[in-house]
Amino acid sequence: MTRFWLIANARSGSVSDTTREGVVAALESRGALAGRTDFPTEPLPEPRDLTAAGVDTVAVLAGDGTINAAARRYADWPGALLILPGGTMNLLARALHGDAAPVAIVELLDQARAVDLPVIAAAEHRAFVGVILGPATAWNRARERWRAGRWRGALRAVRAAWHRSRGRGIAIEGVAGRPQAVFVSAGDDALRIAAVDASDGRMLAELGWEWLTGDWIAAGAVTSLHRPTMRVHGRRPVAALFDGEPALLPAGSVLRLERSRPMFLQTRPILLQTRKPAA
Repeated sequence: MTRFWLIANARSGSVSDTTREGVVAALESRGALAGRTDFPTEPLPEPRDLTAAGVDTVAVLAGDGTINAAARRYADWPGALLILPGGTMNLLARALHGDAAPVAIVELLDQARAVDLPVIAAAEHRAFVGVILGPATAWNRARERWRAGRWRGALRAVRAAWHRSRGRGIAIEGVAGRPQAVFVSAGDDALRIAAVDASDGRMLAELGWEWLTGDWIAAGAVTSLHRPTMRVHGRRPVAALFDGEPALLPAGSVLRLERSRPMFLQTRPILLQTRKPAA
């Protein structure tokens, strides 16, 4: 019998009480629910505590930022991770399960397989969905306040992000100019890099709107590259978002491709490739 542990983030974009309790019922119908964590009110359980409770699968009902925290915490724990869509964009959940709802994904566990995934690494940071670099990361604060319904705070943050995004961009090896935003996602063999020049008002407004409404990938990319690594130029630390979580990268940081262990349960019929990146 499978023993589950559920990690849910009620602050994420689409985790309602009804959804959470539906997932609990579905997990209990497939095995035993050994425990629950209300993150971030409660800390993530330690791997040794999961092992002591006999847990073999951790279900994460949350957005990409919480999923990132769980995936890094349990990178060396021998169990599996079941990623359930509970955020705004749910990019990792879609890659693993398509557009299926959380309860429907649990109901498909009989056909699930464990796969490894490409990971973006830089210094001590890791991203399973993507990394955003440059002045436009200032829009993240506006987005979080927008999502929380803090309209006055969101308006102040929008003004600050607008001002900052019109400043000097970021220097990336192999990218002409200094784009205001660089989006990096992980392919099977290379980093996918999209640089956005939002220095003029029209492009800046487009970038800001796409960010606030959740689909920043739709913003107009002016330069697209595929590379095994990406170096950030400059002598100062660089603002970044790893799966939506803020970080400060040291000057001259190099982003590279790694792979996770085979720990992510996939129910989508198309099997994700599990190749090692080229050395």
